[in-house]
Amino acid sequence: SRAGAESPLDPAPGRTEHPLHAPPDDVPTPMNFSALSPAHGWALVFIAWLVAAVSTLAALFLGEVMGHAPCVLCWYQRICMFPLVPILAAGLFPFDRRVARYALPLALAGWGLALFHWGVASGLIPERITPCSQGVPCSAEPVVWFGFVTLPMLSALAFSSIIALLLLTHFKVSK
Repeated sequence: SRAGAESPLDPAPGRTEHPLHAPPDDVPTPMNFSALSPAHGWALVFIAWLVAAVSTLAALFLGEVMGHAPCVLCWYQRICMFPLVPILAAGLFPFDRRVARYALPLALAGWGLALFHWGVASGLIPERITPCSQGVPCSAEPVVWFGFVTLPMLSALAFSSIIALLLLTHFKVSK
């Protein structure tokens, strides 16, 4: 081959990758969240719905089947989580990225309650300032897995993941 001669397979001037191996310009790369398609948005809302549905079923199972009575803060978190199941489902069929506008206030309220409850259960917040004056104390931890995973922690993680998925849907899915 001649020195300085360009092959038809060489990258175009200014391009660093080989043209046969370059991704198409209209397909987002795996870690490129600059613009997601409606199909990606549907998947994000579906995953948020799945988290809400599993959380709802787990709360009902623990309360109704296992017999663990919820405290007042648990009830407030349920009030925020349970409606997310039909709200997120309504945003899936047909897909409506604006579902985040309706679901985010509930998810944010539940997240705040879950963080507060987690603080009470872990002893960071004194129980005397909680609404749990009667019935099950808010500091009670009836279920602890692996020595550190508590129900308030799982609730905070569930709300956090729903919020993250909804924010990605709202800001990154193309209109």
